[in-house]
This record gives sequence, structure tokens and C-alpha cells, in this order.
Amino acid sequence: MNHSSDKNRIEFISQPEPVSMADDWFAIANLDHFWIRRRFQVATRLLRGINLKGCAIGEIGCGNGLVQRQFEERFGTPVDGHDLNLISLRQNVSRLSPLRCYNIFERRPEFRQRYDLLLLFDVLEHIEDDDAFLDAALDMLQPDGRLMVNVPALRSLFSAYDRAAGHVRRYSLPELADRLEKHGLVVEQATYWGLSLLPALWIRKRILAGVKPEQVIRRGFSPVNRVVNEGMLLLSKVEPLPQKVAGTSVMALGRRKV
Repeated sequence: MNHSSDKNRIEFISQPEPVSMADDWFAIANLDHFWIRRRFQVATRLLRGINLKGCAIGEIGCGNGLVQRQFEERFGTPVDGHDLNLISLRQNVSRLSPLRCYNIFERRPEFRQRYDLLLLFDVLEHIEDDDAFLDAALDMLQPDGRLMVNVPALRSLFSAYDRAAGHVRRYSLPELADRLEKHGLVVEQATYWGLSLLPALWIRKRILAGVKPEQVIRRGFSPVNRVVNEGMLLLSKVEPLPQKVAGTSVMALGRRKV
């Protein structure tokens, strides 16, 4: 069965809505992409020592299901996926995980305190009012549950790519940690990652300044070929974790205070 085209998997709790996300990105991002693979490697590093067996896990902004599929294959557990972007939900590649078209601002009672672990992978940077969004998201988290967040790092890297992707900001590690602590979370783990990719992003910023807007996502995110893709993965691994020096992204794991 081709799960990515099975529309019957999607439970419509809310009406689909446009989101601040480039649909072109979903045509490029796949399970083999070096950045998708490295992001999950960082996530598993931060989750080391935490037993996920029997945990209720949810993802807000699940998109085309790459994170869900990675959790399924690594941990053997479904991840409830929530998104408003129908285009990405219809491309979802997860196999075990429920899919819901759901607006978290509705704060439905059936989702209140439902999850032991909530994932926000590259979502917050698309939200104008990230405080209000976090507040709504945390309504879905158990009193002692964990929230894992990944966002792009360093304001100085903001470029035409960010604008085309629908980003409104990039974060520093202290800024992300402060944001989570403001919402009652104790930051257990936090790290920059992509330190060795910084030169590539500086180059990308300069190159994309002269690229037509409709070509920015493909030029900025698509590896030239498989050899380059594998080389970028190897390069991305050249850093200690966790580290607080710098990186192209920052990831944090926070636990709700009881």
C-alpha cells in the first residue's frame, strides 16, 4: 500500500489551512537527505537514556512524516502527527502513525495532557507569535512530559532561503532555552549542531541573494547528487555533541516542571 497517497489515513478534526511553509521543500526533503538524517542523529543523542517504550508521542507540524517514520524505524513506536498543511499530510511517509489535520489553538479536551513526549521539529521559526504557539502546544503535554524542539540557529545566517521557506526568525541556544524556561520547562539537554556546515550556509547566503525566488528552495536545500549528499552527511558529523559553540541549528529537550 502506498501510504503517502492514502487520503483515508488523515483524520480531519480541523479545516486545512495555509501555513508559512514552502511546499517545494516537501518535494526535496526525504529520508535519504543528509540534513534529515543528521537531525535525527542529534535527536537520538539527546534522547539517550530515556526509555520511550510505552510513551505517548506526538508531533506538531509533522508535514510529510519524515520524523514519524524515523521514530517508527528506530524505536518501533508510532508518533501521532498533527498538521494543517493538507499537501504535506497527503505526502506523509509514516507507516504506523495516526495523521490528524488539527489546529492546536482549538485546545480540544481529548488532546489535553495526552503526550509524554511532544516533538516540534523546525516549526517554531515559522510562527510569528511563538509564545502563544508554545502555550497551545504545551496544553497537549503531560505534567511531567518532555518537549523536544529543533530550530534554525543564528540570526546572522538569515537569508533568502529563510524567507522562501517561511521562516520569521532564527534562534540562538540561549534564546531557545529561555523561551522554553519561560513556559515552565526545565532544559535537560540543549545543543547547537551543524557546526561544520557553517561555511556552506555562509556561501549559500551569498549565492541565493541573486537567485529567483521560485528557485531558492531547490538551490538552497537540494544536494547536487548522491555523492555530495553522503559527503555532506560525513561533514555534518564532525562536531562533538552536545556543544554550545555554534551551529546551523539548535535542538533542546525540556521537561515540564511537576
